[in-house]
Amino acid sequence: MKFGWIKTTGNDLEERMESVKDALESSIPGIITEKEEISSVRELGNIKIVSDNLDADVVLINKGEDLEILKSAKLSGKETGVYVVINTKEDEVYATEVSKLDFVDYIVLEGSDWTIIPLENIIADLFSEEIKIVSVVTNVKDAEAAYEILEKGVDGVVLIPEDINEVKDFSKLIERMNSESVKLDYATVTKIEPVGSGDRVCIDTCSMMEMGEGMLIGSYSRGMFLVHSETVENPYVATRPFRVNAGPVHAYILCPENKTKYLSDLKAGDKVLVVSKSGETREAIIGRVKIEKRPLFLVEAEYNGENLRTILQNAETIRLVGEDGKPVSVVDLKVGTKVLIKPDENARHFGMAIKETIIEK
Repeated sequence: MKFGWIKTTGNDLEERMESVKDALESSIPGIITEKEEISSVRELGNIKIVSDNLDADVVLINKGEDLEILKSAKLSGKETGVYVVINTKEDEVYATEVSKLDFVDYIVLEGSDWTIIPLENIIADLFSEEIKIVSVVTNVKDAEAAYEILEKGVDGVVLIPEDINEVKDFSKLIERMNSESVKLDYATVTKIEPVGSGDRVCIDTCSMMEMGEGMLIGSYSRGMFLVHSETVENPYVATRPFRVNAGPVHAYILCPENKTKYLSDLKAGDKVLVVSKSGETREAIIGRVKIEKRPLFLVEAEYNGENLRTILQNAETIRLVGEDGKPVSVVDLKVGTKVLIKPDENARHFGMAIKETIIEK
Protein backbone atom coordinates (compact mmCIF):
# COMPACT_ATOMS: atom_id res chain seq x y z
CA MET A 1 0.00 0.00 0.00
CA LYS A 2 1.27 3.45 -0.93
CA PHE A 3 1.22 6.13 1.75
CA GLY A 4 1.81 9.85 1.98
CA TRP A 5 3.02 12.32 4.57
CA ILE A 6 2.94 16.11 4.68
CA LYS A 7 5.86 18.25 5.81
CA THR A 8 4.74 21.27 7.82
CA THR A 9 5.29 24.57 6.08
CA GLY A 10 4.84 28.21 7.00
CA ASN A 11 6.69 31.14 8.55
CA ASP A 12 5.25 30.74 12.04
CA LEU A 13 3.62 28.14 14.28
CA GLU A 14 0.09 29.14 13.32
CA GLU A 15 0.78 28.66 9.60
CA ARG A 16 2.52 25.34 10.19
CA MET A 17 -0.39 24.08 12.25
CA GLU A 18 -2.71 25.02 9.38
CA SER A 19 -0.80 22.53 7.22
CA VAL A 20 -1.40 19.91 9.92
CA LYS A 21 -5.13 20.67 9.81
CA ASP A 22 -5.04 20.35 6.01
CA ALA A 23 -3.45 16.91 6.38
CA LEU A 24 -5.99 15.76 8.96
CA GLU A 25 -8.96 16.99 6.91
CA SER A 26 -7.61 15.19 3.81
CA SER A 27 -6.98 11.90 5.69
CA ILE A 28 -3.21 12.09 5.20
CA PRO A 29 -1.79 9.59 7.72
CA GLY A 30 1.48 11.27 8.70
CA ILE A 31 3.17 14.64 9.25
CA ILE A 32 6.85 15.59 9.42
CA THR A 33 7.33 18.38 11.92
CA GLU A 34 9.90 19.98 14.19
CA LYS A 35 10.40 18.37 17.59
CA GLU A 36 9.37 21.59 19.35
CA GLU A 37 5.93 21.34 17.72
CA ILE A 38 5.05 17.71 18.49
CA SER A 39 2.72 18.61 21.35
CA SER A 40 0.96 21.25 19.21
CA VAL A 41 0.37 18.69 16.48
CA ARG A 42 -1.03 16.16 18.95
CA GLU A 43 -3.54 18.72 20.21
CA LEU A 44 -5.04 18.97 16.71
CA GLY A 45 -5.82 15.29 16.13
CA ASN A 46 -4.63 11.73 15.82
CA ILE A 47 -1.94 11.63 13.14
CA LYS A 48 1.39 9.82 12.83
CA ILE A 49 4.13 12.28 13.84
CA VAL A 50 7.54 12.00 12.20
CA SER A 51 10.29 14.00 13.89
CA ASP A 52 13.81 13.88 15.34
CA ASN A 53 12.65 13.16 18.87
CA LEU A 54 11.79 10.05 20.88
CA ASP A 55 8.33 11.51 21.55
CA ALA A 56 7.49 11.11 17.84
CA ASP A 57 5.79 8.03 16.38
CA VAL A 58 8.53 7.74 13.76
CA VAL A 59 11.94 8.89 14.99
CA LEU A 60 13.67 10.47 12.01
CA ILE A 61 17.33 11.56 12.03
CA ASN A 62 19.36 13.23 9.31
CA LYS A 63 22.31 11.73 7.47
CA GLY A 64 25.44 11.82 9.63
CA GLU A 65 23.61 11.90 12.96
CA ASP A 66 24.12 9.19 15.57
CA LEU A 67 22.43 5.94 14.48
CA GLU A 68 22.40 4.81 18.13
CA ILE A 69 19.39 7.12 18.54
CA LEU A 70 17.44 4.87 16.18
CA LYS A 71 18.53 1.73 18.02
CA SER A 72 17.16 3.18 21.25
CA ALA A 73 13.96 4.25 19.52
CA LYS A 74 13.49 0.78 18.07
CA LEU A 75 13.93 -0.83 21.48
CA SER A 76 11.21 1.45 22.87
CA GLY A 77 8.77 0.29 20.18
CA LYS A 78 9.07 3.27 17.82
CA GLU A 79 9.40 3.22 14.05
CA THR A 80 12.60 4.77 12.72
CA GLY A 81 13.93 6.52 9.64
CA VAL A 82 16.86 8.39 8.13
CA TYR A 83 16.47 11.59 6.08
CA VAL A 84 19.03 11.93 3.30
CA VAL A 85 19.45 14.88 0.94
CA ILE A 86 20.92 13.51 -2.29
CA ASN A 87 23.52 15.85 -3.75
CA THR A 88 26.24 13.38 -4.74
CA LYS A 89 26.77 9.74 -5.56
CA GLU A 90 28.17 9.34 -2.04
CA ASP A 91 24.79 10.37 -0.63
CA GLU A 92 23.11 7.77 -2.79
CA VAL A 93 25.48 5.03 -1.58
CA TYR A 94 24.94 6.08 2.05
CA ALA A 95 21.17 5.90 1.61
CA THR A 96 21.42 2.38 0.23
CA GLU A 97 23.75 1.16 2.97
CA VAL A 98 21.82 2.63 5.91
CA SER A 99 18.58 1.18 4.50
CA LYS A 100 19.96 -2.31 5.04
CA LEU A 101 20.28 -1.86 8.81
CA ASP A 102 17.67 -3.91 10.64
CA PHE A 103 16.71 -1.03 12.97
CA VAL A 104 15.82 1.39 10.14
CA ASP A 105 12.23 1.28 8.83
CA TYR A 106 12.16 4.28 6.45
CA ILE A 107 14.66 5.99 4.18
CA VAL A 108 13.43 9.50 3.30
CA LEU A 109 15.09 10.94 0.20
CA GLU A 110 15.18 14.59 -0.87
CA GLY A 111 16.94 15.69 -4.05
CA SER A 112 18.14 19.23 -4.60
CA ASP A 113 18.47 19.12 -8.40
CA TRP A 114 17.25 15.71 -9.50
CA THR A 115 14.03 13.78 -9.83
CA ILE A 116 14.15 10.25 -11.19
CA ILE A 117 17.61 8.69 -11.71
CA PRO A 118 18.87 8.42 -8.08
CA LEU A 119 15.49 7.06 -7.03
CA GLU A 120 15.67 4.44 -9.76
CA ASN A 121 19.12 3.37 -8.56
CA ILE A 122 18.09 3.17 -4.91
CA ILE A 123 14.84 1.32 -5.63
CA ALA A 124 16.77 -1.21 -7.74
CA ASP A 125 19.44 -1.69 -5.04
CA LEU A 126 16.84 -2.14 -2.28
CA PHE A 127 14.30 -4.18 -4.24
CA SER A 128 14.43 -7.17 -1.89
CA GLU A 129 15.13 -5.28 1.35
CA GLU A 130 12.61 -4.71 4.16
CA ILE A 131 12.75 -0.92 3.95
CA LYS A 132 10.13 1.68 3.05
CA ILE A 133 11.48 4.16 0.51
CA VAL A 134 10.01 7.66 0.79
CA SER A 135 10.54 10.51 -1.68
CA VAL A 136 10.22 14.21 -0.87
CA VAL A 137 8.43 16.27 -3.53
CA THR A 138 6.96 19.73 -3.89
CA ASN A 139 3.99 19.00 -6.16
CA VAL A 140 1.46 16.25 -6.87
CA LYS A 141 2.77 15.62 -10.39
CA ASP A 142 6.19 14.65 -9.02
CA ALA A 143 4.48 12.55 -6.35
CA GLU A 144 2.71 10.50 -9.02
CA ALA A 145 5.99 9.99 -10.90
CA ALA A 146 7.72 8.81 -7.72
CA TYR A 147 4.96 6.29 -6.97
CA GLU A 148 5.41 4.77 -10.44
CA ILE A 149 9.20 4.65 -10.88
CA LEU A 150 10.38 1.26 -12.21
CA GLU A 151 6.77 0.04 -11.95
CA LYS A 152 7.33 -0.72 -8.24
CA GLY A 153 7.77 2.92 -7.27
CA VAL A 154 8.50 4.34 -3.85
CA ASP A 155 6.45 3.19 -0.87
CA GLY A 156 5.66 6.68 0.30
CA VAL A 157 5.89 10.35 -0.61
CA VAL A 158 6.40 13.43 1.54
CA LEU A 159 4.67 16.44 0.02
CA ILE A 160 5.81 19.95 0.89
CA PRO A 161 2.56 21.70 -0.08
CA GLU A 162 2.01 25.24 -1.24
CA ASP A 163 -1.73 25.32 -0.56
CA ILE A 164 -4.69 23.27 0.70
CA ASN A 165 -5.74 22.24 -2.81
CA GLU A 166 -2.47 20.39 -3.30
CA VAL A 167 -3.07 18.44 -0.10
CA LYS A 168 -6.54 17.41 -1.25
CA ASP A 169 -5.21 16.40 -4.68
CA PHE A 170 -2.42 14.46 -2.97
CA SER A 171 -4.98 12.56 -0.91
CA LYS A 172 -6.92 11.67 -4.06
CA LEU A 173 -3.71 10.49 -5.72
CA ILE A 174 -2.91 8.15 -2.82
CA GLU A 175 -6.42 6.71 -2.94
CA ARG A 176 -6.11 6.14 -6.70
CA MET A 177 -2.66 4.54 -6.39
CA ASN A 178 -4.02 2.09 -3.81
CA SER A 179 -7.20 1.26 -5.68
CA GLU A 180 -7.50 -2.31 -6.90
CA SER A 181 -9.07 -3.22 -10.21
CA VAL A 182 -11.10 -6.41 -10.38
CA LYS A 183 -12.13 -8.30 -13.48
CA LEU A 184 -15.89 -8.61 -13.82
CA ASP A 185 -17.85 -10.73 -16.28
CA TYR A 186 -21.44 -11.74 -16.91
CA ALA A 187 -23.17 -14.86 -15.63
CA THR A 188 -26.60 -15.99 -16.81
CA VAL A 189 -29.37 -16.41 -14.26
CA THR A 190 -30.76 -19.97 -14.28
CA LYS A 191 -32.97 -20.01 -11.21
CA ILE A 192 -34.72 -17.59 -8.82
CA GLU A 193 -36.82 -18.81 -5.93
CA PRO A 194 -37.86 -17.76 -2.41
CA VAL A 195 -36.26 -19.91 0.30
CA GLY A 196 -37.85 -18.59 3.50
CA SER A 197 -36.53 -16.27 6.19
CA GLY A 198 -33.01 -15.87 7.51
CA ASP A 199 -30.63 -13.39 9.07
CA ARG A 200 -29.49 -10.87 6.48
CA VAL A 201 -26.77 -8.24 6.77
CA CYS A 202 -27.04 -4.57 5.81
CA ILE A 203 -23.72 -2.74 5.48
CA ASP A 204 -23.82 1.00 6.16
CA THR A 205 -20.58 2.74 5.22
CA CYS A 206 -19.03 6.12 6.02
CA SER A 207 -18.99 6.91 2.29
CA MET A 208 -21.58 7.87 -0.30
CA MET A 209 -21.82 5.46 -3.22
CA GLU A 210 -22.86 6.32 -6.75
CA MET A 211 -24.99 4.67 -9.40
CA GLY A 212 -23.19 1.58 -10.68
CA GLU A 213 -21.33 0.95 -7.42
CA GLY A 214 -21.86 -1.82 -4.90
CA MET A 215 -20.06 -4.70 -3.22
CA LEU A 216 -19.07 -8.18 -4.33
CA ILE A 217 -21.07 -10.74 -2.36
CA GLY A 218 -21.58 -14.46 -2.83
CA SER A 219 -22.18 -17.84 -1.28
CA TYR A 220 -19.16 -19.17 -3.22
CA SER A 221 -15.67 -17.70 -3.35
CA ARG A 222 -15.33 -18.74 -6.99
CA GLY A 223 -18.07 -16.39 -8.15
CA MET A 224 -19.27 -13.30 -6.29
CA PHE A 225 -22.19 -11.13 -7.44
CA LEU A 226 -22.05 -7.34 -7.69
CA VAL A 227 -24.82 -6.28 -5.30
CA HIS A 228 -25.82 -2.69 -6.05
CA SER A 229 -25.90 0.06 -3.44
CA GLU A 230 -29.21 1.60 -2.43
CA THR A 231 -28.71 4.63 -4.67
CA VAL A 232 -31.73 4.00 -6.93
CA GLU A 233 -34.83 6.16 -6.53
CA ASN A 234 -37.97 4.13 -5.81
CA PRO A 235 -41.52 4.81 -4.58
CA TYR A 236 -41.21 2.71 -1.42
CA VAL A 237 -38.34 4.06 0.67
CA ALA A 238 -35.81 6.89 0.49
CA THR A 239 -32.44 6.13 -1.07
CA ARG A 240 -29.59 5.15 1.23
CA PRO A 241 -26.48 5.84 -0.89
CA PHE A 242 -24.22 4.73 1.97
CA ARG A 243 -25.81 1.25 2.15
CA VAL A 244 -25.54 -2.15 0.54
CA ASN A 245 -28.15 -4.72 1.56
CA ALA A 246 -25.64 -7.49 1.14
CA GLY A 247 -27.09 -10.89 1.94
CA PRO A 248 -27.25 -13.55 4.65
CA VAL A 249 -24.76 -13.96 7.46
CA HIS A 250 -22.88 -16.85 5.82
CA ALA A 251 -22.03 -15.02 2.57
CA TYR A 252 -18.59 -13.83 1.54
CA ILE A 253 -17.73 -10.19 0.83
CA LEU A 254 -14.65 -9.08 -1.08
CA CYS A 255 -12.43 -6.81 1.04
CA PRO A 256 -9.22 -4.86 0.35
CA GLU A 257 -6.07 -6.79 -0.64
CA ASN A 258 -8.20 -9.48 -2.32
CA LYS A 259 -9.29 -10.93 1.02
CA THR A 260 -12.77 -12.12 1.90
CA LYS A 261 -14.76 -12.05 5.11
CA TYR A 262 -18.05 -13.56 6.18
CA LEU A 263 -20.76 -10.92 6.41
CA SER A 264 -21.38 -11.99 10.00
CA ASP A 265 -17.79 -11.02 10.91
CA LEU A 266 -18.08 -7.40 9.80
CA LYS A 267 -18.25 -4.58 12.35
CA ALA A 268 -17.97 -0.81 12.59
CA GLY A 269 -14.49 0.40 11.68
CA ASP A 270 -13.73 -2.46 9.27
CA LYS A 271 -12.82 -1.66 5.68
CA VAL A 272 -14.71 -3.10 2.72
CA LEU A 273 -14.29 -2.75 -1.01
CA VAL A 274 -16.71 -0.64 -3.03
CA VAL A 275 -16.72 -1.86 -6.64
CA SER A 276 -18.02 -0.11 -9.75
CA LYS A 277 -19.66 -1.77 -12.75
CA SER A 278 -16.36 -1.32 -14.64
CA GLY A 279 -14.33 -3.07 -11.92
CA GLU A 280 -12.77 0.01 -10.35
CA THR A 281 -12.56 -0.20 -6.57
CA ARG A 282 -12.12 1.99 -3.52
CA GLU A 283 -12.04 1.36 0.19
CA ALA A 284 -14.91 2.33 2.47
CA ILE A 285 -15.12 2.26 6.26
CA ILE A 286 -18.09 0.50 7.84
CA GLY A 287 -20.10 2.72 10.13
CA ARG A 288 -22.71 0.16 11.14
CA VAL A 289 -23.76 -3.40 10.39
CA LYS A 290 -27.42 -4.39 10.82
CA ILE A 291 -28.48 -8.03 11.04
CA GLU A 292 -32.23 -8.61 10.81
CA LYS A 293 -34.52 -11.52 9.96
CA ARG A 294 -35.93 -11.05 6.46
CA PRO A 295 -37.44 -13.15 3.62
CA LEU A 296 -34.73 -14.42 1.28
CA PHE A 297 -34.31 -15.22 -2.41
CA LEU A 298 -31.96 -17.86 -3.87
CA VAL A 299 -30.31 -16.72 -7.11
CA GLU A 300 -28.46 -19.23 -9.28
CA ALA A 301 -26.42 -18.31 -12.35
CA GLU A 302 -24.23 -20.18 -14.83
CA TYR A 303 -20.73 -19.05 -15.74
CA ASN A 304 -18.47 -21.07 -18.04
CA GLY A 305 -20.33 -24.25 -17.18
CA GLU A 306 -20.23 -23.66 -13.43
CA ASN A 307 -23.27 -23.09 -11.27
CA LEU A 308 -22.96 -20.09 -8.92
CA ARG A 309 -25.33 -19.19 -6.11
CA THR A 310 -26.03 -16.33 -3.80
CA ILE A 311 -28.89 -15.45 -1.46
CA LEU A 312 -30.39 -11.98 -1.17
CA GLN A 313 -33.26 -10.34 0.63
CA ASN A 314 -36.56 -10.70 -1.21
CA ALA A 315 -37.34 -7.01 -1.75
CA GLU A 316 -37.74 -4.67 -4.71
CA THR A 317 -34.97 -2.37 -3.46
CA ILE A 318 -32.31 -5.12 -3.60
CA ARG A 319 -30.49 -5.08 -6.93
CA LEU A 320 -27.77 -6.78 -8.93
CA VAL A 321 -26.13 -5.17 -11.97
CA GLY A 322 -27.47 -6.19 -15.38
CA GLU A 323 -25.92 -6.57 -18.82
CA ASP A 324 -26.35 -2.90 -19.69
CA GLY A 325 -24.55 -1.87 -16.51
CA LYS A 326 -27.79 -0.75 -14.91
CA PRO A 327 -29.16 -2.03 -11.59
CA VAL A 328 -31.83 -4.73 -11.85
CA SER A 329 -34.11 -5.56 -8.92
CA VAL A 330 -34.09 -9.15 -7.66
CA VAL A 331 -37.87 -9.25 -8.10
CA ASP A 332 -37.37 -8.51 -11.81
CA LEU A 333 -34.75 -11.21 -12.38
CA LYS A 334 -35.68 -13.84 -14.92
CA VAL A 335 -34.05 -16.97 -16.27
CA GLY A 336 -31.67 -15.73 -18.96
CA THR A 337 -30.93 -12.36 -17.29
CA LYS A 338 -27.22 -11.58 -17.36
CA VAL A 339 -25.67 -10.14 -14.19
CA LEU A 340 -22.18 -8.99 -13.28
CA ILE A 341 -19.99 -11.29 -11.21
CA LYS A 342 -16.36 -11.58 -10.23
CA PRO A 343 -15.09 -15.04 -11.23
CA ASP A 344 -12.21 -16.48 -9.20
CA GLU A 345 -10.25 -19.69 -9.73
CA ASN A 346 -8.86 -19.60 -6.18
CA ALA A 347 -10.35 -21.26 -3.14
CA ARG A 348 -10.37 -19.41 0.19
CA HIS A 349 -8.79 -20.30 3.53
CA PHE A 350 -9.46 -17.84 6.35
CA GLY A 351 -10.22 -15.26 3.66
CA MET A 352 -6.95 -15.72 1.78
CA ALA A 353 -6.89 -16.86 -1.86
CA ILE A 354 -5.21 -20.29 -2.18
CA LYS A 355 -4.69 -22.87 -4.90
CA GLU A 356 -6.77 -25.73 -3.55
CA THR A 357 -9.67 -27.85 -4.70
CA ILE A 358 -12.80 -27.04 -2.69
CA ILE A 359 -16.30 -28.18 -3.61
CA GLU A 360 -19.01 -25.61 -2.85
CA LYS A 361 -22.69 -26.52 -3.28
